[in-house]
Amino acid sequence: MEIRINAVGFSTSSTLEEFITKKFSKLEKYHDGILRIVVNLKLEKDDRLENKVTEVQVEIKGQDVFAKKNARTFEETVDELYDVLKRQLQKVKEKRES
Repeated sequence: MEIRINAVGFSTSSTLEEFITKKFSKLEKYHDGILRIVVNLKLEKDDRLENKVTEVQVEIKGQDVFAKKNARTFEETVDELYDVLKRQLQKVKEKRES
């Protein structure tokens, strides 16, 4: 499984990239057909505190799963998206098995 991280308009720290890779690599235990995970990080030009945007696309054989989250930090978005994607992958797996 490949995890691709794209930062739009800025460069990420190696610590953030390691955190993202470590967190999303755990998704493999919820679905064995994951081909690739594409993570897009963006900074919104907004005065709100929640200007960090993370979009994640999980490419699976036959179907992709997508989620997007805004928060104060990228780590916060990754933590929340992990839970959302975990539930989505479990649903996809249940549908496939039934």
